[in-house]
Amino acid sequence: MRFGMFVPQGWRHDLVGIEPAEHWAVMHGIAAHADREDSPWESIWVYDHFHTVPTPSLTEATHEAWSLVNAYAASTSRVRIGQMCTCMSYRNPAYLAKVAATADLVSGGRVEMGIGGGWYEHEWRAYGYGFPPVRERLGRLREGVEIMRQAWTTGTATLDGEYYQVDGAIFQPQPLQPGGIPFWIAGGGEQVTLRIAAKYASYTNFFGSPEEFTHKSEVLRGHCEKLGRDFSSITRSANFNTVIGSDAADVERRLAALEARVAPYLGPDVTARFIADYRGPNSLVGTPAEIVAKLSSLRERGLEYVITYQPELAYDRSGLELFEQEVVPQLR
Repeated sequence: MRFGMFVPQGWRHDLVGIEPAEHWAVMHGIAAHADREDSPWESIWVYDHFHTVPTPSLTEATHEAWSLVNAYAASTSRVRIGQMCTCMSYRNPAYLAKVAATADLVSGGRVEMGIGGGWYEHEWRAYGYGFPPVRERLGRLREGVEIMRQAWTTGTATLDGEYYQVDGAIFQPQPLQPGGIPFWIAGGGEQVTLRIAAKYASYTNFFGSPEEFTHKSEVLRGHCEKLGRDFSSITRSANFNTVIGSDAADVERRLAALEARVAPYLGPDVTARFIADYRGPNSLVGTPAEIVAKLSSLRERGLEYVITYQPELAYDRSGLELFEQEVVPQLR
């Protein structure tokens, strides 16, 4: 099993109480921790969003994803760098292909392309993108991935699509990675998203309950068979809200600290829903033994790559270190 981690960037109210002038030092310090030669982390990740969740804040930061990707590309040397996931419609795909190729060169060939259709309606409308129906968002995803694939494998791209048109766009220099930057197609939509993944992805990123993970894996397998793609060539990944403690009391202490930190910004009702997310299927909350047991079960269902989001990293790295010491060695 392979491991990546999200670096806090403010989107999930994970830099509150820290002065904006100090944000980069905090974020870079965590990235540098992951980048150590003896680190168990294969990758670091950011979110591609503009407004905080679960409610948009007029005062709290959300740092822009691709600016951070390039900053990490220049300031780290080993760890791979991704976004989970880039919203296709937020940037013209030809422009995005150029941005990503530059980041890949800066990083020495360490960029991952997480890409999806997008969902956060509030920021879509606030930034002037409208909020097209799912069919259009996924159509843009399909066409955009095709443009990027052409760009990174041929050095040029031409597409007269329903949503995007490019005509001999030139992409030099090429990414350093042979075959282009790997695609992580995010989302579990069975008719469209997983079909796009079966055609283009090196990685998928979806989850839910263990049973849902198994079901979507079989849907992906079916699309691969229809396209003549080797199902085993696609690595299945999932993201997890993660709170780890040395014992049950420590876990509850950490959850209580998280609740106290966000409550002044979210209010009681939203805070309650926010904390409830850490009890759902997309969570790794518990002692090391409990987390190892859950991930071991999911590994038997085909999960190969785990990306953790630990909300306390900007304030306390002891949970990160506990995960490194007592979870990763049991599963790598």
